[in-house]
Amino acid sequence: MFRSSAADRAAVDSRRVRQVYEILAGVYDDCFDWALGPGRRQAVSRLPVRPGQRILEVGVGTGLSLPHYPRDCHVSGIDISEAMLNQARDRAELLARTDVDLRLMDARELSYPDETFDHVLAPYVISVVPEPAKVMAEIRRVCKPGGTVVVVNQFRSSGRVLGSIERVLSAVSQWIGFRLDLPLDTVLGTEGLDLVRLERVNLLRLWQLIELRRQ
Repeated sequence: MFRSSAADRAAVDSRRVRQVYEILAGVYDDCFDWALGPGRRQAVSRLPVRPGQRILEVGVGTGLSLPHYPRDCHVSGIDISEAMLNQARDRAELLARTDVDLRLMDARELSYPDETFDHVLAPYVISVVPEPAKVMAEIRRVCKPGGTVVVVNQFRSSGRVLGSIERVLSAVSQWIGFRLDLPLDTVLGTEGLDLVRLERVNLLRLWQLIELRRQ
């Protein structure tokens, strides 16, 4: 049986994203943290972490969030790029974080049981994955009822002119690992997740931080 064309495209997109971030791993921190770091730190601060709780970070990358998590919780981080994860492992070792578990994993198929984590963080990843709605459904699945989900991302502008420009540019940007025209409803429309707060973060407030609660 042949896979559907949509599945084929998703597989190609997934390989492309992996290849892009394998290349970016060594320069990611210097190139992006100055612009994206404030939103990342703010996102971690929105998690109401209590001692002993389990946190999942989807798209942990080079581990830039790791220094900001409390030391009395357990952090699991997943990423599709082994090169990025190697950077994260080095960071965790430098921080002497023995409570951090980093795994190579596709966010569309999280290998964790239902309701494993108390809270989930997804920084700058929803516009990178080839099937964002599927990733959001997986995030909801592995989060415990009452848990907090925080997403940080850039979404399509509601303005007609800027939105049209983003749709055109997105055809190009997807080839280097992300899209510019992702609708906000991709996150807000996830069944079983209720909106708590939405705010703009980072340079020129071009990114949005979305705090959700699992039903």
